[in-house]
Amino acid sequence: MSTAVENIAAGAPAEADHGRTERLLAAQQVKALSLRTSTAAERIEKIKRLRQAMFDRSEQIYKACHADFAKPAPEVDITEILPVVMEANHAIRHLKGWMKPERKRPTLLMFGTSAEVRNEPKGVCLIISPWNYPINLSFGPLISALAAGNTVILKPSEMTPHCAQLMDEIVADIFDEDEVAVVQGAVQTSQHLLGLHFDHIFFTGSPAVGKIVMRAAAEHLTSVTLELGGKSPVIVDKTADINKSAKNLAWGKFANNGQTCIAPDYMYVHTDILDSFVEAMRKAMTKLYGDQAQMASNGDYCRIVNDKHYARVKSLIDDATERGARVSMGGVEANNDNYIAPTLLTDVDHDARVLQEEIFGPVLPIIPFTDADRVIDQINAQPKPLALYVFARDKDFIDKVLSNTSAGGSCVNHSMVQFLHANLPFGGVNNSGLGNSHGHYGFKAFSHERAVVRERFSLSFLFLPPYKGFTRWFIKFATRWLV
Repeated sequence: MSTAVENIAAGAPAEADHGRTERLLAAQQVKALSLRTSTAAERIEKIKRLRQAMFDRSEQIYKACHADFAKPAPEVDITEILPVVMEANHAIRHLKGWMKPERKRPTLLMFGTSAEVRNEPKGVCLIISPWNYPINLSFGPLISALAAGNTVILKPSEMTPHCAQLMDEIVADIFDEDEVAVVQGAVQTSQHLLGLHFDHIFFTGSPAVGKIVMRAAAEHLTSVTLELGGKSPVIVDKTADINKSAKNLAWGKFANNGQTCIAPDYMYVHTDILDSFVEAMRKAMTKLYGDQAQMASNGDYCRIVNDKHYARVKSLIDDATERGARVSMGGVEANNDNYIAPTLLTDVDHDARVLQEEIFGPVLPIIPFTDADRVIDQINAQPKPLALYVFARDKDFIDKVLSNTSAGGSCVNHSMVQFLHANLPFGGVNNSGLGNSHGHYGFKAFSHERAVVRERFSLSFLFLPPYKGFTRWFIKFATRWLV
């Protein structure tokens, strides 16, 4: 996934004033101390203000997203505004319960004590958000940080400058900057921010840049949440409902022009249904965006974010076709507005870049298979993905895939909807991420779980020196029987 720490496009905002950034951090460090005792009502009030801004500024959000990459308004509602409102509503309903200390039963050795886990704010948090869902992936984590009682500096991507500027205005309008502030800029701004001492960093982007963020955080022993990406595989078994599977995959792959970290990246299809499935995908894509001649003018179809990424995605198609891949649909290019049609590739060479690099665009390679074990081995030979999707009606097949692979999250007979489930953790594993977000898991990500033990009449005095007689006997007894 491309991120705010990549090189800026022409016309992107200038680098931030480092002096202002450091003054903001100092002011937020002071404010964070007072927020440690903030109440649920106080935090909820802030979240409500942000939620209301989603409604009040919706027309501006539509215009900003369209100006940055021609995103249609209904898709903005579904993928930008809805997730933020959903996150806000979930936090508002459950925050009081999340904030309550969690009572823990004593073990035998701790008989005579009481214990609890208190969720306390981490302090000053840095959120570095990406360009592909600029509003959603900025304000979603912000809600979790506010719910946990933190102050926040938000660094949006310079690749979507209209959205970044709008978020700057929204935040300035509803928050004091010692609580929440936006810092705009490009690579130098991100580097400067990563050199400062934050209490937590929440980063959404590529695995390569995630490693940079983690190295920078290590200098201050700062905790991190890394929402990364990778190549998310799809397995379509011969028992799958072909038409339903094609419809769900066409939407999951080509929404937002394929620029989604959990989008299906490459697809294994059983040879028994390969031809039928490819035809079903063509029909599903046509139903979504019209026939191939109509797609370029269809307002429901988004665009590649900039010239650089257009050239990158085009080069993936060119490399694949030069190696013998067949374009079963799509591949039509119009460089004047970064348009690439929804594209299906078959007969793809194993060494083609489209099977080695994260695509992050509207291209879907299809690989035939007969042996599920071999597919599982191939998936396990790659870095663990952010998502894995399996389409089948055979429950044993589904269980086999899920039990023998690892991924940040999965869907059975659908794609991407795991992101919208407020009661599930959203995050990667190893190369695809570290930590979770959304709902209670997001609250936990921005909280420190503080263990508290209260003494009443425990047996701890029996462990004190001198280690003679009864004391030595009791220590041996406790070691064997009380643990």
